[in-house]
Amino acid sequence: MPQMAPLLWLNLFVMFSATFIIFLILNYFIKVPSKIESAPFFVPTKQINWKW
Repeated sequence: MPQMAPLLWLNLFVMFSATFIIFLILNYFIKVPSKIESAPFFVPTKQINWKW
């Protein structure tokens, strides 16, 4: 079985790396972000009368 030349290994590495990076970029940008509806933000506060 013949061995692969180093340049062929480099070509394979570059090709698979580029494919992986393109796959990651497409995965990141393909998802449409869901719209978050802003509800009226109300924090219940309890009034405390300090008696010193």
